[in-house]
Amino acid sequence: MSEETTLHFFCGKMAAGKSTLAKKLAEENNAILLVEDEWLSQLFPGEIATISDYIKYVPRLKKVIFSHVISLLSHDVSVVMDFPANTVDQRQWFRSLYETANVAHTLHYLDASNKVCNQQLRERSRGKPEGSAFTTDAEFEAITKYFQPPSENEGFNILIHKHEHV
Repeated sequence: MSEETTLHFFCGKMAAGKSTLAKKLAEENNAILLVEDEWLSQLFPGEIATISDYIKYVPRLKKVIFSHVISLLSHDVSVVMDFPANTVDQRQWFRSLYETANVAHTLHYLDASNKVCNQQLRERSRGKPEGSAFTTDAEFEAITKYFQPPSENEGFNILIHKHEHV
């Protein structure tokens, strides 16, 4: 591989644009894209309807894919992980991935206001059936209260993507 093998991961509020950026980076870097929502919906169809369901199933997924991601990175394949790194604890899991594989990393921080995210959430939710996971303003607020922006003292290579307009 001509470029340095890198693990790309994302921090940003719901509907900040993480998935859109993840797809773009995977294409630009000829990297493997792993999307948490796709894995969860295939492994646990119809079982994740609440935040507590999500909290229950995500550790199972992370346990299963850990060695897969390490294997890809160890074979010089860059990986873009569309999984949230929205809390200090979540970011530590990503640290364990790139440190175990001994590869470079970039934490992409999508810095967007609640107003921008709410507008994008409404646009994204249009046309989805009623009851689709995590599409309401109330769900946005419930999830956003856990959000912790990354800080320099965490020691990540942070690339900030500022989103200011609605």
